[in-house]
Amino acid sequence: MHATRVSVLVATATRAPTGATNAYLVAGGGDTLLVDPAARTDRLDDLVAREGVDHLAVTHTHADHVGAVAAYARETGATVWCRRGRERAFSAATGVDPDRTFAEGTTVPVGAGVEVLDTPGHARDHVSFVAGDDVLCGDLAVAEGSVVVGAPEGDVRAYLVALRRLHARGPERLRPGHGPEITDPRATLARLVAHRNDRERAVLDAVRAGNATPDAVTDAAYDKDVSAVRDLARATVVAHIEKLAAERRVRWDPEAERVEPR
Repeated sequence: MHATRVSVLVATATRAPTGATNAYLVAGGGDTLLVDPAARTDRLDDLVAREGVDHLAVTHTHADHVGAVAAYARETGATVWCRRGRERAFSAATGVDPDRTFAEGTTVPVGAGVEVLDTPGHARDHVSFVAGDDVLCGDLAVAEGSVVVGAPEGDVRAYLVALRRLHARGPERLRPGHGPEITDPRATLARLVAHRNDRERAVLDAVRAGNATPDAVTDAAYDKDVSAVRDLARATVVAHIEKLAAERRVRWDPEAERVEPR
């Protein structure tokens, strides 16, 4: 069983630094699974025409991962899968209703089986797919930089659990939604955990220093210019504040958007 990566240029939807989303076609035993067709390109069309598509799924339903789901579903007649309990959101995001649903441990019948892992955090419905030695990990991990985990959808606690669970599995390779494949998965996953922990400490220090609003905490917690991605940085700070509040380390009033130390 092998996974073929096709980088699909997304004109407007993605804010990933690469400007592209990776689509994957997993083939084995005469069956195929298309994952994250973000848009149509000649290269992806050729691959689909040559290999066929029996199953179609996405790691999550953010706009930069779903743009061509409906088109390929119609043209190939593939079985369309989505996260159980997220059918309505999937249909709204993709424009097509799912045929089947999956949850943690579900096996998509391609080759020896493609296993579904629950990996929420970046998105509520985020999953990864284990295809042989490869893990198609969507926006769980990137080879360089970090992943946005921002409120209201992002959940830092869930994201850290997902990173640690995958680290414990010791995968051979990660195939991310953006950027190059990750050939040092355990080191990369550990780096991303450390990055989140560092950001949390900076947020908590900022709150303890008297910064009482997300904007003030953002200004204090980042030691670099984030003006170009201010909305993402602020959303990240709020997600960290929500985690700290759930752990009773700060007091957070989401309606007033005020935070204070405990």
